[in-house]
Amino acid sequence: MASNKQLKVTLKRSVIGRLASHQACVAGLGLRRLHQTVTVQDTPENRGMINKVSYLLAVEEA
Repeated sequence: MASNKQLKVTLKRSVIGRLASHQACVAGLGLRRLHQTVTVQDTPENRGMINKVSYLLAVEEA
């Protein structure tokens, strides 16, 4: 994966009541509130966080 690729990540479900590690992944992606969208680099680290909490997110290529 080239590091110049971007992903648009949107928080679709609440982190309330989720595992602390899942909340940390959402925060690590820069998401703070529902329906907020951020653009992140397509790196293995970010992909790992996205995969871990994929049930909370909507992801598309930017």
